[in-house]
Amino acid sequence: MAGGPRLVLLAAGGTGGHLFPAEALAAALKRRGVVVDLATDERAERYGTKFPARDIHVIASETVRGRDPLSLARTVGRLGFGTLQAMRLIGRIKPSAVVGFGGYPTVPPVLAATLRGIPTLIHEQNAVMGRANRFLASRVTAIATSFADVLARDPQLGAKATRTGNPVRPAVIAAAAPYVAPEPMGSLRLLTFGGSQGARIMADIVPPAVERLGRDLRARLAIVQQAREEDIARVKEIYARAQVAAEVAPFFTDLPARIAASHLVVARSGASTVAELAAIGRPAILVPLPHALDQDQSANAGVLERAGGALRLRQDDFTPERLAAEIAALASAPQKLVALATAARSQGAVDAAERLADLVVKVAAA
Repeated sequence: MAGGPRLVLLAAGGTGGHLFPAEALAAALKRRGVVVDLATDERAERYGTKFPARDIHVIASETVRGRDPLSLARTVGRLGFGTLQAMRLIGRIKPSAVVGFGGYPTVPPVLAATLRGIPTLIHEQNAVMGRANRFLASRVTAIATSFADVLARDPQLGAKATRTGNPVRPAVIAAAAPYVAPEPMGSLRLLTFGGSQGARIMADIVPPAVERLGRDLRARLAIVQQAREEDIARVKEIYARAQVAAEVAPFFTDLPARIAASHLVVARSGASTVAELAAIGRPAILVPLPHALDQDQSANAGVLERAGGALRLRQDDFTPERLAAEIAALASAPQKLVALATAARSQGAVDAAERLADLVVKVAAA
């Protein structure tokens, strides 16, 4: 890429919520002839083998797990060691820019880049800024956000912020297709998943809710559910007792296609989930993780709810009785499902990866 960045180092924690948007940006940069490396932590081995990077560098990091002096000292020590590792790495590979995607594993590479005078950018996937990004925000060259008004209360940071949307994986863009409402007496495809922190409650609530539905509606249902290994047997047993067609598994590698094939989704509201629901345009009942320090999942779900693209239920309200009532009401009003899908799609940003790539190239050239 003449005149553009030669190499960009992406930094992302080893979970799907951070790695998926980084993967989408890597693909967009590679299309522009930019070489991409990834700095991450040990958890990325689950995803990292498919990450489109020249090299993957594991950098020491630690999440703040406790406020006692010993825990804080351990965290600071690990992050300090990781920063020294990242300083050496950046000195060796000489990236044109370093892009962080949030989470504490982002801190050492991005902080090291700022100390070395390398252009830096952080991307915030959620509707509220996380702690690691808040720590880095005043130090970096530019900030990209998924949602509008994330930094509305901080004009100084807002001045260097650009809303790009949350990049979605190529598989999500490939899966995006117009929503087709269920026929009045036809199959109703329900997808439910919870991610690493939410699959248990979906196993506890969704099957008993389905069991409470009327026989005619149960006969129409085709359910795909992510469940933890230890929950699969009891989930299958309830669906069998309710005489409902169901596919239950601990992990779906083709989740974007499953979302696109569904008439209704019941899920947590992590940043990637919300971005993928919006990009594909599917109606959802969202149950934010209740104990998140920044209440980021509630804020994410609120964006779709205010747009008319999802129903948001507090976990305390997420009971089998309430969920059964919501599913029954939506099943009897396919036009409501269409309206939800249309509104969700209005919040999607299928070109977010390209917009973020534009910003990265601009920052690298600054």
